[in-house]
Amino acid sequence: MNKGLIIALSMLVAFVAPPKRKITVWLIGDSTMSVKDPKTYPETGWGMPFVYFFDSTVKVDNRAQNGRSTRTFMEEGRWQPVVDAMQEGDYVFVQFGHNDEVKTKKSYTTEEVFKSNLVKYITDTRSKKANPVLLTPVARRSFDSAGHVTGTHDVYAQIVRDVAKENNVPLIDLDKEGQALYQQWGVEKSKLLFNQLAPGDHPNYPQGKEDNTHFNELGARMIAQIVLKNIRSLNLELVERVRK
Repeated sequence: MNKGLIIALSMLVAFVAPPKRKITVWLIGDSTMSVKDPKTYPETGWGMPFVYFFDSTVKVDNRAQNGRSTRTFMEEGRWQPVVDAMQEGDYVFVQFGHNDEVKTKKSYTTEEVFKSNLVKYITDTRSKKANPVLLTPVARRSFDSAGHVTGTHDVYAQIVRDVAKENNVPLIDLDKEGQALYQQWGVEKSKLLFNQLAPGDHPNYPQGKEDNTHFNELGARMIAQIVLKNIRSLNLELVERVRK
């Protein structure tokens, strides 16, 4: 073989980018994110359609659980296995607040403990050289008599924003952007995003269902698309792994 050709081929090989190392995106949160039992369909967590956004170098491991708060997720031993399995370069998307903020629930977490728990999720993730991403609790569907969206997570959503800023962590504000989405769709049309059913519409809910917290397939996909949009605007490395 021509010596010049050999040199040229050698240089070409040297400049070919190595294949991307596979990573895991861990989803840590509550029922608005989690994988659902078929018995509750059409209720859908936004983490379910989220898995289809990425190429083969990304595994999305959805560990979110219904009814969990920052505190109970750790107390039940759900967090430590994630830390143990985490690898350098992984991402951890943390979205809590729905169950932390309700004082009548066993999952209730004070504002101070909520903040310290978020910091622990960040610290543990970074200790494994992985990348934390904080998300405010996704907005509930709530309108006033004038047809304006009203916030239901004001205090706990702000804590997430503050912790993200103080710890230089990427933030995806699903409370703010969810409210904007519902306002755009309006009082009646926004019901199409949620698990709202008339009696007889679905065998899983023979008496019907009026749920302004949990999404159906359409709503989950819309929220997942908001998350994807923010991955792009934040210029996370994950952008390079989105399906073309």
